[in-house]
Amino acid sequence: MFTRKLLLATALAAALFAGAAGAQTLPKPNEFYFDADAQTTKPVIAVRETGDAATDRLAKILERKAHAPNEAAQLAHLAMQAGRNDLGRQLYGRALREVDGGSTFWRSINWNYAWDQFRAGAPEDAFRLWATIHNARTVNASWMPPTYALVLWTLGRKDEAVQWYAAAVRTEPDQWRTSARYAELLPEWRDSERATLAEVQQAWAAKPPKWP
Repeated sequence: MFTRKLLLATALAAALFAGAAGAQTLPKPNEFYFDADAQTTKPVIAVRETGDAATDRLAKILERKAHAPNEAAQLAHLAMQAGRNDLGRQLYGRALREVDGGSTFWRSINWNYAWDQFRAGAPEDAFRLWATIHNARTVNASWMPPTYALVLWTLGRKDEAVQWYAAAVRTEPDQWRTSARYAELLPEWRDSERATLAEVQQAWAAKPPKWP
């Protein structure tokens, strides 16, 4: 259970993150996506404790520190994992206000926030966050094709999802041509998310789009 310290952290988050409020669009997929972009796709970890111990320590840090974006982001993730979605969004908002836009920290916080939004049943907000990262810099990151295929399919934008899945196959055909390696390639994804991506793969296999 969340402790009293976690509830006190609510007062430290003044407003929801506004960056996800505006509509975001994506350019059409490029041919290949080889960039690892490892600094974006990493968890935000400020303390090594887990569970209630992590919650307590992070809340105490946020009580006494005015600038603690990593701590706010990690506590936001824990909150949303526990179903405290409004609190998590407030804390993510605080974290993002405390980092420079476009920085490594900004990208990783947004990327993790997007996954938490997706898993909280807000795929449109997740899409906006991922698109915000995408549009902020020129990089063809390997996370983009499968992730956009997943979120676009979930949003009912199935033709676009297949186009993005095709980019994954063009980039690494041995990895993405079938769904056989999903557990290896996407170890942090939930079974339901890999199952959704398998639906995209089946639609791609039925009618692979041509490039360009």
